[in-house]
Amino acid sequence: MKKQLTTTDTQALIISDAKNRAERAFDLLDISEATRADYKYRIGLFLDFTKERGFNTNSFLEFKRYLKDRTDLAVSTKNKYLATAKIFLKEANRQGALPSDITQNIKTFSQSKKHKRDGLNDEEIKTLADKLQELPETPQNTRLKAIITLLALQGLRQVEITRLDVKDIDFISQTALIQGKGRDDKEPINLHPEAVKALQSYLKSNKIADGALFISRSNNNHNKRLTTRTIRDIVKETLKELGIDKTTHGFRHYFTTKLIKTYKGDLLEVAGYTRHRSLEMLQVYNDSIKHKADLPRYYGAFSGVKF
Repeated sequence: MKKQLTTTDTQALIISDAKNRAERAFDLLDISEATRADYKYRIGLFLDFTKERGFNTNSFLEFKRYLKDRTDLAVSTKNKYLATAKIFLKEANRQGALPSDITQNIKTFSQSKKHKRDGLNDEEIKTLADKLQELPETPQNTRLKAIITLLALQGLRQVEITRLDVKDIDFISQTALIQGKGRDDKEPINLHPEAVKALQSYLKSNKIADGALFISRSNNNHNKRLTTRTIRDIVKETLKELGIDKTTHGFRHYFTTKLIKTYKGDLLEVAGYTRHRSLEMLQVYNDSIKHKADLPRYYGAFSGVKF
């Protein structure tokens, strides 16, 4: 029979080096470096919460209630903070630092699977493409074009772009090896002719022959692999200049939606290009497309009603 939390146990979690303890716990987990970095960043909120209010057997439940009352955080963000705290507490219990698992029977926040924001549309993609075609072939511009092309015409996730190495690109077969989300191995994808052209121009202009495909040119991180944050900043700046209020992930929405329309809802065929593990998320896209197509009929049902 496990003992109850003692004062010593409580203090062990809220002493001044609690963040270091949490980071060491995350270092022992079999997860990707990107996920580990995210956990280390997010755990601070839970640790600050316990320092302020004390630690007890109901701390995890109290933390969930605290998050519920936060109006400045999206439900998806609240779940990320909650999941981080849960993983830390479970690991603390596994290592013997906590005598019991205080996260049991506490659910995450119910979250809608519908997309909160639309992806880029055809008009916005055309505006962006026209802008990129006008840019001179400088190393910086060819990098921007290559990244945008991989986002829009290949539907790559930002982390997939950061993981690319020069050796992953095969111009003869026009393929690339992609390490997908949550995958340990790389899988081949066919490159669109425009992506091939953009990558060839980028490599030639930047004189890159091996190593990471996309590297930084800044003084502080010269020749280091680009991070997802840097890619977001690069793309966000370009979209902002064009007055396009969309996110970098919006390119994947565009890519997926375009394919579903082209393949007329054949989600199995589409999944071969988007590399979704299941068809559930693709069905969300498909439902959204059908719903928007049906809106005129919905509006028409109330066409004679005026207030």
